[in-house]
Amino acid sequence: MKVIFFDTHQFDKAAFLAANDKFNFNIEFQEVCLNAKTARLAHGSNVVCSFVNDKVDDECIKNLKTLGVQLIALRSAGFNHVDLISAQKHGIQVVRVPSYSPHAVAEFAIGMLLTLNRNIHRAYNRVRELNFSLDGLVGFNLYKKNIGIIGAGKIGKIFAQLMVSFGCNVLVNDINKDPDLEKNASIQYVDLSDLYSQSDIISLHLPLTPETHHLINHGSIEKMKSGVVIINTGRGALIDSKALIDGLKNSKIGGAALDVYEEEENLFFRDLSNEVLQDDILARLLTFPNVLITSHQAFLTKEALQSIAVTTLQSIDEFSKTGKVAEERVVNPECCMKGSHHG
Repeated sequence: MKVIFFDTHQFDKAAFLAANDKFNFNIEFQEVCLNAKTARLAHGSNVVCSFVNDKVDDECIKNLKTLGVQLIALRSAGFNHVDLISAQKHGIQVVRVPSYSPHAVAEFAIGMLLTLNRNIHRAYNRVRELNFSLDGLVGFNLYKKNIGIIGAGKIGKIFAQLMVSFGCNVLVNDINKDPDLEKNASIQYVDLSDLYSQSDIISLHLPLTPETHHLINHGSIEKMKSGVVIINTGRGALIDSKALIDGLKNSKIGGAALDVYEEEENLFFRDLSNEVLQDDILARLLTFPNVLITSHQAFLTKEALQSIAVTTLQSIDEFSKTGKVAEERVVNPECCMKGSHHG
């Protein structure tokens, strides 16, 4: 069975080539993103493997169907970049990696929070220039602070438990209540309004759906504490970037740590250091000293990459042998309608 990978990076190749020793699929790696125009490269392939910044819309899926593609394997948990209704209509099965390493993302979110709050990134750059001044680097203790977590799936749950170990009070919003979190005296389930008004720090760990698109907007920011810190390791479009900029400018938002950006599709995972940045909103965000931006790397650990590779190839193997994949890895339009906040 031939499998073509789109939007491939060196870290993908190493992990998948190692995992493929067990399966021996005919793998082709392409660096370009998958979209309606590049779909033609899948000619002769039974399976397409897609990443988060591909654009697998209706036109793309029609083209893949014409080429004989039977399976779209997502090497991610998120599936907002795929037109699931079109895939179902054209008889192309879509599978994903529902859980690869929730610890990787939760730990990275904490790393971003600590770096932003204590200005570690700015201090690092200063010292390299022999500037040992501490002015402007004052942070705050996390101990006893209120941490708001929106979405307490696998990642959000781990993030909550880790923040409790810092001595924080954790406020959680999720339509599904986890028994382990409910038992913890330091964790409380609240509605969104209370979470916004009481949290010193808000971390987003939920999928992007029509209901969660721009969840953080002018209205929700207005309800927040003055000086609130926002962390996003979920999906960029959970935040209205223009509203975020306004909140930063008027100091309603005290800081933002973003591993994702709503218009990252043509930016992240690429070296643009010799080009002029055309995205004015991202350029503006990069000017704030209290904004930390990384390029969608929260998942990037050896353990996570190995898990993604093995799970993805396992799904392809199951499909090649039986035409079916384990239910927990199958994605269909109904998944978008459940509305569950999974990290």
